[in-house]
Amino acid sequence: MKKQKQSADRELGERSLFSKIEPYLYLLPFFIGIAVFTLYPVINVVLISFKEGYSHLSRGFDQWGVSNYQVVLSDPKFSQAIGNTLKYVLLVVPISTCISVVVAYLLNQKLRFSALFQTAYFLPMVTSVTAVGLAWKLMFNKNFGIINYILSFFGVDKIPWLENAAWSIPTLVVFGVWNILPFTIILLLSGLQNIDPQYYTAARVDGARSLRIFFRITVPLLAPTIFLVCITNTISSFKVFSELYPLFNGKPGPFNNLYTVVYYIRYAMMENRKYGIAAAAALVLFLFIFVFTMVQLAFQKKMSKR
Repeated sequence: MKKQKQSADRELGERSLFSKIEPYLYLLPFFIGIAVFTLYPVINVVLISFKEGYSHLSRGFDQWGVSNYQVVLSDPKFSQAIGNTLKYVLLVVPISTCISVVVAYLLNQKLRFSALFQTAYFLPMVTSVTAVGLAWKLMFNKNFGIINYILSFFGVDKIPWLENAAWSIPTLVVFGVWNILPFTIILLLSGLQNIDPQYYTAARVDGARSLRIFFRITVPLLAPTIFLVCITNTISSFKVFSELYPLFNGKPGPFNNLYTVVYYIRYAMMENRKYGIAAAAALVLFLFIFVFTMVQLAFQKKMSKR
């Protein structure tokens, strides 16, 4: 009897141990994927950024140090890349957010042909950015582009969107805003659909007009989603590259005047084969994104307390 009891206790203990380990066994493939494809590359980039004279072929380097960061921070191309990227972020994020709020609000009104409009606005999400970029390149063409053709009806002279350095940032911003709208509209539309309709009913009973309802009810209740959109769009805008590449034939602007941080990383890694400098630039970009995200979160907390 004693042996049977010990055997039963042992079996019960093994079952209890297995029940504790079982969830982690199901999650193990996911953890392995995260470790191999996320953690290892991040750690490797951090290490490479401190390896001076790193060679990708031999995996060798001269010594540990911060010279890669010194080269990056003193490089005029990187200073230009930071400036252009900041301009892009500060223009694309507010403009795309404002347009998306209005469009999502209209799409949520159940108007006629709303399904057609939703399909039209969501098209960029299912289309290759490179293919769309080539289409926008044709539309921005100075001589036969549709944008200049439409502007000509308003008496506007032909604008050299792709040939003049002064128009490089506006060109990139227009394409960037259009490209980022679908994801933003989807998030805001989901936020609008979670707003209780009773608020609108009560406002209409009190005689509130549509514009007042929009600014006094819709926007405040949609504020958490708007902040989420701003954070996600800020992160994606800092990594601008796929919008730039097809517009200017793989070059950073018509006169190499439109370097962005990600383009600088590609330039250092693919053309100069300086992987240490590319890794250092990537970490500097990460710090910029981190700081901007923290500032936005702090601002959100401050606004939510009011």
